[in-house]
Amino acid sequence: MKIVLRASESRWLAPAAVLAAVVLTLLLTAGPIRLAGANPIAAYQRYLVTPLTTPSGIGEVLLSTTPLIFTGLAVAIAFRVGYYNIGAEGQFLAGAIAATVPGLALPGLPPLVALPLALGAGALGGLLWALVPALLKRHANIDEVVTTLLLNPVALLLVQGLLNGPWRNSETGFPDSDRYGAGYTLPTLVDGSRVHWGLVVGLLLVVVAFVVMSFTPLGLRLRAAGQSPAAARFSGIRVSSLQFRSALVSGGIAGLGGASQVLGVQHQLTASISNGYGYTGVVVATLGALTAGGVLLVALLLGDIAVGAQNASITLQLPTQMGAIVSSTLLLAVVALLAARRYRLAFTRRAGSRREGS
Repeated sequence: MKIVLRASESRWLAPAAVLAAVVLTLLLTAGPIRLAGANPIAAYQRYLVTPLTTPSGIGEVLLSTTPLIFTGLAVAIAFRVGYYNIGAEGQFLAGAIAATVPGLALPGLPPLVALPLALGAGALGGLLWALVPALLKRHANIDEVVTTLLLNPVALLLVQGLLNGPWRNSETGFPDSDRYGAGYTLPTLVDGSRVHWGLVVGLLLVVVAFVVMSFTPLGLRLRAAGQSPAAARFSGIRVSSLQFRSALVSGGIAGLGGASQVLGVQHQLTASISNGYGYTGVVVATLGALTAGGVLLVALLLGDIAVGAQNASITLQLPTQMGAIVSSTLLLAVVALLAARRYRLAFTRRAGSRREGS
């Protein structure tokens, strides 16, 4: 018995695999929820439905979704071309740091100047944080999974070093920066909610990525380089150059997400600015099948679960980590079933059996 690649794939297999993964996730997480003392059906309702029943709940879901759109899209673009960027967390933090520089150094700028400056600085910060692993990959063929992953804690230590050193709050003495000038605040989309214009920027990036990857020659080359690098090189595509440029774009988008978060939500740099958004971006991109539309849908789903986990924690006394367990189980189930979609088991007869049969 061995595992072989399927010669052809039915169209119904992909949606069937996702549906089966959802059902499997519900079955697997029902036990832990019951052991935690709650009714699984009531818990799933709190996780998925309750946050969407009120305007304030929808606003919080969109707020939780915004950083995941940036990091998920960043990871998806890199993975799509075969560059496995696990460093979106560090690039997100680098973007937040870079956006803080003008926010503290030039607090008196008007919004029309301050916001583009800070957002551009954030994108540049993420791009520069992704530059070194991309160069090592292109010129020395050093595995990008290791280098991008190792830079994540470095970025966090840099944030903590700045907040315990030159950027320590001058008024409170706590390890968080001073608040930025008024011109650096991303406006809210709806009065009374916390949803800011960073969501619009993220949605625009989703549209651009969808068009580029689906309807342009560049998108075709990206897919070819990611699916079969050898065949792509044979057809004249410069795979290493594509991977290098995609890595920088990926870092820039993650950095822009960090800038959006500090300008739209925190209005200052804090050590807890990320909350693991870069790592969750890998989950978002994988579950979204490395597509722009898939990233948006999965980011909404995980944002819904994140808000629902807080609701379930209050009303059902479930630990907030249970939401992460549901999300992680869903990821593992989807990955396993999508792999089963592409591969099948093949049974082979032994040579001795064939001789006896003949």
